Amino acid sequence: MKHKQHSIIQDVTLHHMDFFPKHLTEYIEHHSSAEDPLLAELNRQTHLRCLMPQMVSGHQQGLFLELISSLMQPRCILEVGTFTGYSALCLAKGLAVGGVLHTIDVNAELEPIVEEFFAKSGRANQLRTYWGAASEIIPGIEGPFDLVFIDADKENYSLYYDLVIERLRPGGLILADNVLWSGKVTDPKHSDTETVALRAFAQKVAEDPRVHQMILSLRDGISVIRKY
Repeated sequence: MKHKQHSIIQDVTLHHMDFFPKHLTEYIEHHSSAEDPLLAELNRQTHLRCLMPQMVSGHQQGLFLELISSLMQPRCILEVGTFTGYSALCLAKGLAVGGVLHTIDVNAELEPIVEEFFAKSGRANQLRTYWGAASEIIPGIEGPFDLVFIDADKENYSLYYDLVIERLRPGGLILADNVLWSGKVTDPKHSDTETVALRAFAQKVAEDPRVHQMILSLRDGISVIRKY
């Protein structure tokens, strides 16, 4: 679970919501494909070198992102929120020949580890990194987008949605992470900015006639949004 548009040095409290008992989680992991060795090393280095390593996508979510991308064979992926690049590398595995993934993060302190592992992946020529505010960068990236992954500052999910939906091709997907926010979105006593923003985002998508959507209870919740 991640909050990637925030600086790595900010005091952001994140929680991991377990939707399954531990023995079921272990069963799922045991019967899923093994973690790619490069991704395992990136996961390890993230824990060694970053203050908030829990923001990394991790094995199970990474497998899901790889699966979706591989099924779609996208030519253009946009990722809002890079962190250390784990999710980008998973998504890039499904790129069509000649396809490109654009990934944005506000925290340029992460650039050394991102560039190191992008280079090791052998896919560096398909990966474009941008450092700065996503709201300013997205309009300058050439579309149309086949697949968009939003995993950044929760307050701006609705803004990012508005910036990409018209440039998403028909049949394209938007995936938005952390939409269950450790269950806080269903608890009225939580009225912090992030929780309120995620509720508003979910309602916005649910009311949009341009899309078909569902929320998967994978890790902290992923919204899967398909444009008609």
